[in-house]
Parts: sequence; structure tokens; C-alpha cells
Amino acid sequence: MTRKELLTVYSSEDGPEEFETIVLRALVKACGSSEASAYLDELRLAVAWNRVDIAQSELFRGDIQWRSVHLEASLMDALLNDRHEFVRLLISHGLSLCHFLTPTRLAQLYSAAPPNSLIRSLLDQASHGAGTKTPVLKPSAEPRLPNVGQVLLMLLGKMCAPRYHDWVTGDPHHDHGCMESHQGGENTHLLSVRATSDLMLDAVLGETPWSDLFLWALLLNRAQMALYFWEIGSNAVASALGACLLLRVLARLEYEAEEAARRKDLAAKFEGLGVDLFGECYRNSEDRAARLLLRRCPFWGDATCLQLAMQADARAFFAQDGVQSLLTQKWWGEMDSTTPIWALVLAFFCPPLIYTNLITFRKSYEESTQKDLAFDMDRGLNGEGPARPADPREKMPLGGVMSQPSRRRCSPHLSRWPQFWGAPVTAFMGNVVSYLLFLLLFARVLLIDFQPPPPGALELLLYFWAFTLLCEELRQGLGGDWGSLATGGRGPSSSQPLYHRLHLYITDTWNQCDLVALTFFLLGVGCRLTPGLYELGRTVLCLDFMVFTLRLLHIFTVNKQLGPKIVIVNKMMKDVFFFLFFLGVWLVAYGVATEGLLRPQDQDLPKILRRVFYRPYLQIFGQIPQEDMDVALMEHVNCSSELGFWARPSGLQAGSCVSRYANWLVVLLLVIFLLVANIVLVNLLIAMFSYTFGKVQGNSDLYWKAQRYSLIREFHSRPALAPPLIIFSHVYLLIRRLSKQRARLPSSPDNFRVLLPKETERELLTWESVRKENFLLARARDKRESDSERLKRTSQKVDTALKQLRQIREFEQRLKGLEQEVQHCSRVLGWVAEALSRSALLPPGGVPPPIPPGPKD
Repeated sequence: MTRKELLTVYSSEDGPEEFETIVLRALVKACGSSEASAYLDELRLAVAWNRVDIAQSELFRGDIQWRSVHLEASLMDALLNDRHEFVRLLISHGLSLCHFLTPTRLAQLYSAAPPNSLIRSLLDQASHGAGTKTPVLKPSAEPRLPNVGQVLLMLLGKMCAPRYHDWVTGDPHHDHGCMESHQGGENTHLLSVRATSDLMLDAVLGETPWSDLFLWALLLNRAQMALYFWEIGSNAVASALGACLLLRVLARLEYEAEEAARRKDLAAKFEGLGVDLFGECYRNSEDRAARLLLRRCPFWGDATCLQLAMQADARAFFAQDGVQSLLTQKWWGEMDSTTPIWALVLAFFCPPLIYTNLITFRKSYEESTQKDLAFDMDRGLNGEGPARPADPREKMPLGGVMSQPSRRRCSPHLSRWPQFWGAPVTAFMGNVVSYLLFLLLFARVLLIDFQPPPPGALELLLYFWAFTLLCEELRQGLGGDWGSLATGGRGPSSSQPLYHRLHLYITDTWNQCDLVALTFFLLGVGCRLTPGLYELGRTVLCLDFMVFTLRLLHIFTVNKQLGPKIVIVNKMMKDVFFFLFFLGVWLVAYGVATEGLLRPQDQDLPKILRRVFYRPYLQIFGQIPQEDMDVALMEHVNCSSELGFWARPSGLQAGSCVSRYANWLVVLLLVIFLLVANIVLVNLLIAMFSYTFGKVQGNSDLYWKAQRYSLIREFHSRPALAPPLIIFSHVYLLIRRLSKQRARLPSSPDNFRVLLPKETERELLTWESVRKENFLLARARDKRESDSERLKRTSQKVDTALKQLRQIREFEQRLKGLEQEVQHCSRVLGWVAEALSRSALLPPGGVPPPIPPGPKD
């Protein structure tokens, strides 16, 4: 049988390991050549059998000259069959992913998705949605790359840039304009577009092929593949957080519990990798770690690490010292974070104190520029050389407010005014004072000055104040840009669609509270100004005051002590709703039963509903009308001689007569109701509170630090003026946008995103890659030195020793058998010799000696 026939026979069989080892080694030895092309079938057979140990020991010993082109077919088999160890082995031996990954091969990889899987349904949905208007010229044998970019847009929105979405779908509008839809010349135009798109796609796939394979592994839920491509790729921290976001979104969409659990576990692994790697980066260099947090990552839609972590709900990432240090620096602006709060309050109410030593500021812009320039020359952070000053965009990650060219000429003493009022902590304090004054004004109007129309001066001031609050909420809902409202969400600064920004705004709990409060306020004012609805308007405004007051809790989320407690209370409210559900079921059951037994002839529906719902609720807290529930305790009055005896409490009408029939059952039901409600349900609520408190208490700090980022970002983007003076800032922003001015305010939200120069970004990514390699080496070393790995190695050594002992025991048994055979042979030889010697002496017809017996075995 030839080698080709042997491969054909055994390539589809899963024989024992020893058989596979013997066959592969025999096939490799049968070649007897140093050319790699002679071992391609053996390598693919090793991939099919998943015997990476044999391939490493027999095919990659160093005597075979492997080239990248020889390994591509085996790598394709390893990717399709999820052989991650072979992928590591082949890439480590010189395979070039830049030449390997082509659109055709990437399409074949996506075609490996199971037919009934989530990713298959998403790809089909994206293909049908994007390809309905694209005419098919002719069937092609080569598979076309599916619309992966559209799938990523559906899952992540703008958090992931569609790398090959527009080119594959025949709509390269970014560079070539939209495709014409005329019938004449449509096929020719489509052919040119597809040819151009294939060339562009080849160029894109050749730049970072590990990123495309990384996305492929994440979408198809290949855990080990995704981890390996993350290790060899760039943008390590951002990619780990982006993978966590993508996996958690897919886990929510999965319809199979097992697949969803696998995606959640993999998302937790990537979150841990991002946390540990950034901690390693922060310990090495705080400045570079800050730049890494605020750097825009083009692969993830120009999102930053902080944005990806917030979208992925990676609370452990925000709990790190590096992230909290940057947030604290952003929170205080150019002021020193050690500035006492009382000094800040005094300077807020007495602005001339800003120019005294009461407020401590950090270094001035000139000093920071000179120091950072020397720092860049020594450590090579910007790579521009000593002759060029540092780029002002590189100062933004460190929280510098004085980064505008117009303020560079200001002296450090004169720059204190914009530095103080441009800090988010000052804006926060101004909004707190303003909101407290608003609540005081609201309360005074409701209690004293709320009179029939026309409204007074204080009431008109309240309306104007609420109008400025509404304007601020509209500005936040539009993404901080008034120009988006004027241009229909297509302003030059709007990086996301209007609906997406509104969706992000509405999903926030505090924004929902603001919308409810302002909606009730508008409704109350409308009823108050409408003739005949004055009292209804007053009622609505009184209820709205409660909502505005509860909104005050948002102020305390920044506090380190009160912030976690608010998180705990928020989690406990879910337990309260479950308790109210059980209580409502039991209360309705008891209320209807007792009302039917006590007053079967009462026809007054409002009173019946009050006694069914309200009276049992008060009975839980001890307000039990004994004379009404127990007829024996009140004076009996014969209301009617028909249908049994009736009793009426004093002072009530005849329609409220209480039935004496089965009154003992009413008392029994009351006892059971109080027993269940006061003992079982209340203690159940206490137990639920205790469980929630114990569960959330350990993680409340993580929740609070994540909320702190949202709060700091919100006030970092707010104007310095607080309501109602904020109306001037709104007018200025609207005029500036309509006049198409591109100047940025110091408190622009872009301060949380930095676009670094290419040379600086390249050096930053190189430094991150070095930190990642050190992190992975330390992680592998710790894994080798862990107790579990030591126990595993010890067990392997014990198994090897036991195997050798068994072999030795077999050799001993064979030696014993040989010894017995030798002894038998010696006895036979002795007998032959003795027989020959005696045969010469025996007379004719004598009997020779008997043959000695052989060995027993």
C-alpha cells in the first residue's frame, strides 16, 4: 500500500493514540526528504487528528525547511476545525497572516458558522437587508464575504467601525460616491465597483489580519482562538474591553442557555485581561496610561477605553487606581485635588478669593509645556524632537483646561479665573446650589404664592427657571450640541446619529427622572393656566415637587460614603416590588373575602373598594376596627328581619349593616391575614434586604466608581454657568453652531477623547505591546508556579514513573521466563550427555534414563 492510499484509509478514522503516533511517524520517516512540500499531507493529517505533539516532535524539529505558503492550507484546516494549538504552532513557525488572510478565505471562515446559530441568523439578516437592491450578475464559485460590518453596526452601533461593510455591499460611498440605480450601464458600473472594492478589501485585510480573525473568533464563539489573536494583536486594552462589550451583547441575544453562558464566561475573561493589563501599564507609567485611556481607537469606531468599559458594564475596570486618578484629575481641572471643600465654597461665593492662596492650582501651562517637553525628549513620548514644542492635544489627557491657543499668552495669575470656573467640580457645586434654590423657590410658590391666575413674579421666575432646566436637558439629549437640533442631527460635530444619542440619553435612570419631572411640570402649568383646572394643576405640581426632590439624590452619588449607599438602596427597590406583588395578592384575597362576608348587601362601589384595599393595608400596621370586624363587641341593632340577623355600628347608615352570619370566620381570616402579612411576608422582605445588602455591599464600591465616571463626564461637558444663568451659555452655543464656528469650549466633552499624532500613537502602542508581553510572561510564570500546575506536573511525573515500573515489571517477568527456559535447556543437555555416556555402557536392550521435566510456565 502506498503512502497516499494509507492517508486515504486512515485520515477519517480516530484510532488510538499509539496507532496515530506509529502511523504519522512511519509516514514522516517514509518521506526521507528535507523539502517541506513532501510533508504537506502528513501535516494536514496531524491537524485532522489534532496531534500537535507529534507535529511538533516529528515535523517541526528544524530539519524541514518550512515556508509560509506551505502552512496556509493546514492553518485553514486548523481554523475551521477550532485547533487553536495548531494555530499557535503554525504562526510561531513563520506563517504570515498578512499573506494568508484574503476575502475568499475570510468568507470560508464565516461559512463555518453552524446553520442554527445566532451569528448565522445575524449574517443572513444583514445580507438580506443590505443586498435586496444589488443585482446579481452571475453565480460565482467563490464565496462572498458576508456583511459582517452591518452585523457589527446592529450589535454595537458606532462602537465598531465597519471595516469592510461598505466595500463588500457595493456601496463605497466614503470614497467613490453612491452607486447609480439607472438601468443603463448598471452591470458595467457594478463590475468596476466590485473590482475596486476587492482591491480595497485586500488592502484592509492585509493591514491588521489578526484583528479580523479576532472578530471572527468572537462572533463564532471560539474562545481559545479569540484569546490567542488578542495576544498577538495590537490595541490590547481597547480590544479586551471591546470584546467584552461584543460578547455581552451577543449573550443577551443568544437563545441557547449554554452558548450564552459560554459567551458570558469569555466576556469575564476579557474584562479581567483588560483590568490586569491596564494595571501593569499604570504601574509602569502613569502618564502613558492616561493617554491610553483617552486615546481614540479607530478599530472600535474612535471610541476610548473609558467609553468601551462603560458600554460593556466593566465596573472592575473603573475601580482601578489609574482610572480613578484620571477621573479625579478631570474632576478638579487645573486645581489641586487636595483643595478643601470649604475653600472652594468660599471662593464660589466670593470670587476675588480665587486670586489668593486659598485655592491651590497645579502648574501653569508654560511650566507644564517646558516640563513635558523635557520629559518627551528623555523618554520619547512624542517623537517630534527638541526643536518642536509638544502638541497641545497631548496635554489633554492630563486634564489641562488651558489648552487653547488663545489662553497661552495669559499669565498664570490671570488664568486662574477660567481655570476655576471651567473645572467640573465648580460646575457641580454651582448646579447643587442652583438646584437647592430652585427647590426652595418651588416650595414657596406651592405653599404661599400659588394663587389663582394671573401668576405672580416668583411664580414666573419659577417657570423661567424650569425652562432653563428643560433647555439643558435638550442639550444633553442632543449630545451636547445645539447645532444638531437646527440641522436635524447632521451637524459637523455629531459623530453619532440623533436617534442613537437620544437612546443613550433616555437609557440613563437620572435622565428619565428629569424627563418625568419636567413633563409633570409642564402638565401642571398647563392645567394651572387653564380655566377650571386650577386645582388639578396645583395637585400635579405638588406631586412634581416630590419628583424634583427625589432627583436631589443624584447630587450625593459623587460622595464616597453616600454614593455606595444609594446604589444599595437602588438594588433594594427591586426587592420591594417583589414584596408588594406578594402582598397585593394576599391583600386582595383577604379583602374581597372579608367584605363579602361582612357586607353582602352594600352597593356603594367607592366604599367597597376602600374597604377591600385600604382597610387591610392599615390592618397590617395595627389599625384594626374591632367593633366592625367582631360583631359581638358592638351593640346589636336589628336592621332587617330578613335573611338572618344584622348589626349596624353606631353613626352609620342602614346600608352599612354588618352581617352576623359566619362572623367567626371573619375573625379567623383576620388572624390568618395578620399572621401571614406581619410575620411571613415582612420577614421575607427583611431576609431579601439582608441578602441584597450582603450581595451588593462588596460590589457597591465598583458600582459607585462606574457611576462616578458618568457624573464627572456629565459635568465636564456642562457649561460653567448654572440655571437660570445657563441660558446665556445656551444662546452662545446656538449662535456659535449656527455661524459654523469651530472653536471649542474648555469644558467640551472631547476632552475625554484625544487624537494623538501618528508617531506618538505608534510609540504608545509599541509601549503597550511591550507591557502586554511582560504581562503575559508574568502570567505564564505565575501559572507554572501555581499549586495546581505543580500538582499537575507531579501527577504527570508519577504517571510516567508508574508506567516505567509496569514496564520494568514486565521485563522482570520475561527475564524469569527466560531463566526457566535456560534451566530447562541445561537440564536437557545434561540428560543428553548422561544418556550418551550411559548408552555406551548399557548392554543391548537396556532402558535409558527418563527426560527431565520442562518449566511449569
